[in-house]
Amino acid sequence: MSMHIRPLAAAVSFALLAAPFAAQADTVRIAFIDPLSGPFAPVGTNQLHSFQSIAEMATKEKWAGEHKIEVVGFDNKASPQESLTQLKAAIDQGYRYITQGNGSGVGLALLDAINKHNDRNPGKEVVFLNYAAIDPDMTNSKCSFWHFRFDANSDMKMEALTSYMALNKDIKSVYIIGQNYAFGHAVTRAAKEYLKRKRPDIKIAGDDLHPIAQVKDFSPYIAKIKASGADTVITGNWGADLALLIRAAKDADLKANFYTYYGATTGVPTAMGAAGVDRVKIVGNWMINNDTFKGKEIVEGFKKKYNDDYYAAQTHSGIGMLAQAIKLAKSPDPVKVAFAMEGAKFTSLNGEVTMNKADHQLQQALYIGTWAKVDGKSVKYDQENTGFGWKMDKKIDAYMAGQPTSCQMKRPGA
Repeated sequence: MSMHIRPLAAAVSFALLAAPFAAQADTVRIAFIDPLSGPFAPVGTNQLHSFQSIAEMATKEKWAGEHKIEVVGFDNKASPQESLTQLKAAIDQGYRYITQGNGSGVGLALLDAINKHNDRNPGKEVVFLNYAAIDPDMTNSKCSFWHFRFDANSDMKMEALTSYMALNKDIKSVYIIGQNYAFGHAVTRAAKEYLKRKRPDIKIAGDDLHPIAQVKDFSPYIAKIKASGADTVITGNWGADLALLIRAAKDADLKANFYTYYGATTGVPTAMGAAGVDRVKIVGNWMINNDTFKGKEIVEGFKKKYNDDYYAAQTHSGIGMLAQAIKLAKSPDPVKVAFAMEGAKFTSLNGEVTMNKADHQLQQALYIGTWAKVDGKSVKYDQENTGFGWKMDKKIDAYMAGQPTSCQMKRPGA
């Protein structure tokens, strides 16, 4: 009998000794909750693939040590209510990290639900990795220890954009158009405030807010812009709403210049084509045609695998900072990882970035670019096989785009 017991005891002992080491090699799963069907599906699918591509790179290169990182898509159909259903499904399946970015209305709903879940379920906390929902309130009055934003918020982008615009004396009259939800309102407010501060001589020719993902024909809006005499349009539109707006402007031969947040999002480059050259501009946290083409390996690999364009650099910052925090915390536990991300620095595609401890808003350089023809020099990479891409006009250092915060962070154990 003893001959049978000893091997069994040895096996049990070995299993107990091995358990901590096995735990160290967990797969960290991230639930991507964004539109994978409907009018915004092309953008959501592109960004899911972007996360998955960077997660594969992080796993291969052991950014998080022995931990693997996996990103799985949950289709929220761009609906806040459906997002809450998908959040519950993800939590029930054991996900402790979620990411979302397409729509601040969705982001705010998820943030509130995650705060409530974490209050009610100590030991089962969930962390929200926000890659593109950029309503400033999310890192101000509604800031949360459980929320980290990897894109610049809309005020930061408007600070950069209007500083650039202020130098252009040809701008006399501006029309503002956006989607009628939290982010669209934030863009409109900031555009008016910042232009008044920097260029009080510029006339606001008009402003419109339209239903998100419902307008199929933007020609009536373009007619109003044309009638206003505006020489410049500012818009926070993204996805199909921007593609259709640009297409309507092209069809109406509107000569105004467009200053956008999301000119690089899927579908917009094709809608612009040659008509957007030298007239459509973008503010963002990175562009592939930077002065050193940093990130070209990612862009080329993504194109080869998905026949699509990698443009969401915040997926690199988000996965990179998460992996670094897991390694530093020596654990994938969300509470430990969240503390490790506070104040952390990381070298991303746009240089060194810092996660501000006060409000969990990433501080990073921003870029202004203009839609231009590929020339093999300043514009080496195009988008959507159009033969056109973004030419970098100016890099704006993080401190220049930085904004004050009203966040009063409440931390676990405080």
